[in-house]
Amino acid sequence: MVRTPLHPASGTGVILRKCAALAIRFVRFGCTNRPFYHIVVMERKLEQRQPPVEQLGTYDIIPNKHNEKLLALNFERIAYWIGQGAHVSRPVLELFGLSGFYPIHPRTYMRSWRNRRDAEKLAAQAAATSENQVSAAS
Repeated sequence: MVRTPLHPASGTGVILRKCAALAIRFVRFGCTNRPFYHIVVMERKLEQRQPPVEQLGTYDIIPNKHNEKLLALNFERIAYWIGQGAHVSRPVLELFGLSGFYPIHPRTYMRSWRNRRDAEKLAAQAAATSENQVSAAS
């Protein structure tokens, strides 16, 4: 009986060297205008198209019809690989913070503060233009 290896994302197709530095990071898939990401464990120095050690989740960055960005994570395997000393990239760290696995990353607070500030500026501009239109019509 000949056994064929499973897909590398299952964690069975790649032999790791003992001194390999591992990272949990994004690998981009999809088309030019429709990206989505796999969250994988792979060696830090490998490029994206190399086979990963294991896939830990997926992230669909384009909002669906309910304005939701879909994220699927395997927290047990994430905890295992972090326990093995895997480095977590900054964008993945921000997602882990939003999902409740880590504390919320400070960059997340900064981004939300900037978004609120920009929304207030747009609302003030819209109010000013509507007042100008009303006064011009009078």
